Amino acid sequence: MNLHNPATDLPAANALPVPASAQEPGTAAQQAFRQAVLDVENLRERLQELENGQAEARRRYWQQVGPLAQTVVAARRGLFAPLEEALLRPYFSRAEHRQIGELILGNAQSLHRRFGEDVADILRRHAAAAPAPPEPEPAADEAAAAPAKRQTKKQKARQAAAQAEQQHLLGNTKTLYRQLARANHPDLERDPARAAEKTARMQQIIRAYEANDLYTLLQLLSEHAPGQADTESEELLTRYTQALRQQQDELKLRMNELKYGATSTFAATGKKQEAELRQIKRGLRAEADYLQQISQLIQDSEGLRDVLRQLSAAGQEVI
Repeated sequence: MNLHNPATDLPAANALPVPASAQEPGTAAQQAFRQAVLDVENLRERLQELENGQAEARRRYWQQVGPLAQTVVAARRGLFAPLEEALLRPYFSRAEHRQIGELILGNAQSLHRRFGEDVADILRRHAAAAPAPPEPEPAADEAAAAPAKRQTKKQKARQAAAQAEQQHLLGNTKTLYRQLARANHPDLERDPARAAEKTARMQQIIRAYEANDLYTLLQLLSEHAPGQADTESEELLTRYTQALRQQQDELKLRMNELKYGATSTFAATGKKQEAELRQIKRGLRAEADYLQQISQLIQDSEGLRDVLRQLSAAGQEVI
């Protein structure tokens, strides 16, 4: 049995309902459902194009930026040994020891956050010695904010319930199959011509059900007695239309995350993308040169003390 997940994967365009023309008959629920399916398919195509474009941009990004990024990673990793050795020297004061520990932690966090480097061993050795962040002061209007928090929880609960309903609807073919079988069973039809027509439709329904093909079943339901659909079919189509519209909202949210979120660098195209790449490469080159200078200075105690003073004067806690 060919099972696909209709909750996440729409079928190919040739398996979807044919776009309804302005003259095509149908009730308001049937027309709304057809339009919802087309809108979801269009959004999925646009999302796929955006993901493909970003994948290509990511490949070009690492092809051009990768060597420079590796240089910066190596330079930052090279700072750990002299800084950790400095913690063993009585030359530095307690405050300077604390500042050196913060530099080690900040350097490790930068490697992990920016380059995905595994620095768990560094963090384990030095995180315990770092000063704990101050506890946030309780808000004066905490009591007034409580209803808002409760409202937020209620909204989250409603959203979770709506998503569960959507998953149930878009992953369930049994309800549709029963509805269509009741309406199209040929044994219930006395007219031979209509019985033959329902026999053919029933074969389509059985094939779609056995293949777990939700959208073909929905198409058959939307075509059931155009303009004269029964109340139960209309209500079912309305529920599926609402689920498809919620899926549209989720697809739009995903597209906005790709365009404006953490991966937005890869969403740029053409000259803008080239300009961003040039700027990133300039920044990495400057960082590599700066780290090389720092590495030379911190090899001896006096040079490291000068670096600590310069960072403190600049109000910087990390390199």
